[in-house]
Formats: sequence, structure tokens, C-alpha cells
Amino acid sequence: MTATDSAPADPIIRIDGLRVRRGREEVLRDISLQVARGGCHCLVGPNGAGKSTLLAAILGFLPFGGRIRLFWRGNQRLGYVPQRAAVDTSVPLTALEFLALQRIRRPVFLGISRRVRRHMLELLESGGLATLADTPIAGLSGGELQRLLFLNAVDPRPELLLLDEPTSGLDVAAREAFEQLLAGLLREHELTVFMVSHDPAQVQRLADRVTLLDRAIVADGAPGEVLGEVRAGYALLPPRGRG
Repeated sequence: MTATDSAPADPIIRIDGLRVRRGREEVLRDISLQVARGGCHCLVGPNGAGKSTLLAAILGFLPFGGRIRLFWRGNQRLGYVPQRAAVDTSVPLTALEFLALQRIRRPVFLGISRRVRRHMLELLESGGLATLADTPIAGLSGGELQRLLFLNAVDPRPELLLLDEPTSGLDVAAREAFEQLLAGLLREHELTVFMVSHDPAQVQRLADRVTLLDRAIVADGAPGEVLGEVRAGYALLPPRGRG
């Protein structure tokens, strides 16, 4: 399979000749890709294809060869939601206190101002979590915790949002709630989402553009064209190890 159409004219991410190795293994090779400003660009591919590795390279979490450039216009803020929440739920924090952590300068046990509390309640309301404001994070379901992490990543509003299979392992209701939250954010605010997904139906609902990755770029273009190639015989989830 080959690329399906031309690269975007106004990129927020430009990747040229990216290479990543893990020991002797070549995880990514010769990745050249542009992510257009605005909308949702989805990254799909089989397990072990290097999708999470590509996000980690953009975030600067690992060494790589080649070049990655980000073209900022606004607040130059990047939000990120990992595939598996790295949250210690044994910490005695409520959902509201968790969101307030990065927005106040003193420990939350010393109190949260009315202004910050009001803003946190509005944020929780936007994610359908207002009734859980005083619930300990240990008492949240997987879907509720993932939405909480999403809210934390999008406030203050980022210019670029990276999502690594944000609905992996969630039930249908939790996936739908998360997708509605993301779709509403895309409608109401000017931002770019670059999202890894293993769900073709989700990609069809959300994506403006799709890239199929298998250590190298296999296809890149309009969702219908790339997903059509996937349906024609490219399995997204063969048992190949880490993605």
C-alpha cells in the first residue's frame, strides 16, 4: 500500500526521516509525515508497529534520528493522555483535588480557593463528572479516570493534544462518553488532535486524516481511503507485542 494523497499545506507537526532503534531492533524507519493544523489525525496499525514510539519521540521521551518540528501559533501548550493511566490511586485525592494540583501553588490539603474550585467544577461538568467531584480517585471507574486525565490535559487549552489509545480497555458506554467529550472539544475550540487508535469505527467517526503505520508509513490520507486499504487486508491487531 502507498500514500493516498498529498501532505497538508499548513502543518503543526512535521517529521522528516525519523528513525528509532531499540537495541539492534529498528522500531521506526524513515518516517516522514505532516499533521495538519486543526482537526483530528489518527494513527493506526498493528501491535508492535511503533505507534506509541512515534508519540514518545514527538514528546521527546526517547532518542531518535531525523527531525521533528512543531509549528506553534498560539499558547505553545501540548497536552498528552497516555494509553494506560500512570496515576497512583492510593493517594487520597478527590477528582476535584486531582485537577486542582497543577493549578494551585500550595498543597491541596491547605484548601482550594473558591475561584479555583468553581473552575474545577465547571471543568468536571464539561466531562460529565460533576457529581463525582468529591469522589476519591480510587473510587472512579476506568472510563471515569480516563475522562479525568483528558480534562486535566485540555485545561488550560492546548494547541496540540496527543492521545495514545485513550479508550483502550473501556466498555462501550465509557468509549462513547470519551468520544463525545473529544468531539465537543474539536467543535468548540481551535486545536489539533493526533491520536493513536486501534478501532477503525472510532477512526471513521473522529478522524479528518489517517496514517497507517507498520514501522514505516504504509498509507496516509483521507479516512475512507486508508481504512478501505485496512479493510482490504491489513489487520490492525495481530499478536506482535508492544505498539
